[in-house]
Amino acid sequence: MSYYLSKTFKNTGFDEAIEKVTEELKKEGFGIITQIDMQDTLKKKIDVDFRQYKILGACNPHFAFKALQNEDKIGTMLPCNVIVQEHNNGDVEISAVDPVASMTAVKNHDLGGLAAEVAEKLKRVVDGL
Repeated sequence: MSYYLSKTFKNTGFDEAIEKVTEELKKEGFGIITQIDMQDTLKKKIDVDFRQYKILGACNPHFAFKALQNEDKIGTMLPCNVIVQEHNNGDVEISAVDPVASMTAVKNHDLGGLAAEVAEKLKRVVDGL
């Protein structure tokens, strides 16, 4: 089982890819609540050059609330991370966590159906790109 959903673009710029995935996430009720620029962070912290790579923390508040009601420590696995990265050949790849795969570590059967619903939404996001 893969732990992520992914799609690669050949003729899409990095910033354009972030805009596209943000719009698709909105259609499924997600907002971006965190954004980590790994290129900038790695340069500042350890002075290395790294490709464009952003981690977007996507949250659907309705699903997050349901998950928190069922498992009080589930916040350790929130938000749903979506990455946008530029490869050396210029391709831009967007990948999203598969919540079903990540929830297998949590021994709470009430979260299984919820994770499947979130996974379907994230699959539609990636498919819609």
